[in-house]
Amino acid sequence: MKTSVLYKKIEHRRAPLLAPPPKISFFSRSRECKSMLPYSSAAEAEAALGRAMTFAEAAWLRYSATVPDHLLYCHNVAILLVVYTLAPLPLALLEQLTPQAVTSPIKLQPRVRLSEAAVFRCYLDTAWVLLLTVGMLGIVSFPVVKMVGIRTGLPLPTLGEAAAQLAVYLLVEDYLGYWIHRLLHTKWGYEKIHHVHHEFSAPFSYAAPYAHWAEVLILGVPSFTGPAIVPCHITILWLWFVLRHIEAIDIHSGFEFPFNPTRFIPFYGGAEFHDYHHRVGEKSQSNFSSVFTFCDFLYGTDKGYRYHKASLAKIWQTQRCGFPNGKANLICWNKPRAMVATGVSAPRWSPWEVRAC
Repeated sequence: MKTSVLYKKIEHRRAPLLAPPPKISFFSRSRECKSMLPYSSAAEAEAALGRAMTFAEAAWLRYSATVPDHLLYCHNVAILLVVYTLAPLPLALLEQLTPQAVTSPIKLQPRVRLSEAAVFRCYLDTAWVLLLTVGMLGIVSFPVVKMVGIRTGLPLPTLGEAAAQLAVYLLVEDYLGYWIHRLLHTKWGYEKIHHVHHEFSAPFSYAAPYAHWAEVLILGVPSFTGPAIVPCHITILWLWFVLRHIEAIDIHSGFEFPFNPTRFIPFYGGAEFHDYHHRVGEKSQSNFSSVFTFCDFLYGTDKGYRYHKASLAKIWQTQRCGFPNGKANLICWNKPRAMVATGVSAPRWSPWEVRAC
């Protein structure tokens, strides 16, 4: 009797050691990875949402459950490098492989054509700076990202929510970026930092983020201020950085396409507007806005641009009158817009433009 009781006690003590370990679900591992996901299963996530997850939400839950939050935020670095490598490529190939006679009507500075070596050097230098600056910034700024409320869980934002947030980010970035750009055009700011970006007086697609490492960090402030004011989902943060980078490529493209959909965006500056700023260079006190034109209009920093544009349009009209039957109108169908960036402070025509018009 005593032996059987002792045996039972021993078995009772050993039972916890012999019991199988508790199962750790796919989602509960995320908590060990310092993820913010509060769900231990897909069913629990749907119960918390009060509805079935969409396909995108289910895919996001499966992916993000195994990735720590700080690594989700560091996706920005990889996304930025991929976008910088691929997005400008069609424009670079258009300029390098297409005959100059074909691209001249849509090129803002048709006389300028960089070599393939110069374009590749610009790409390597810029990619290296982006990797170092954005990579380091992604590591040290993660506590700030958590503090302002950038979330990684469910639900995913709706299209309306995403559009509203992106609109706010564009407006905030454009306003703050305008004033930072003006400060970079002071004597000290230009000589110490901003002159690197202006090495290319005729911008092209891969030169969009080409800048001093300090400028890359400085311009990151207005880009992140919007998400800090209006926190969003991490996927919207990725989308915002992609959108901002593509917009920078567009205004630095050096081309003015007649079918560009950005023509329908109110107050959008575009490539022509920013190309004039680069053409003038260090002495430029005009066209500081990066996205829209209203800051330059409100603060009077577009007067030189508007005067120059009106002067070139008058010269174009005068030259056009010298051809019978509107012949010049066929040759120079886009010149009132494209010729804006061919001079500095007074109307000045390139040989190609004089010959064509």
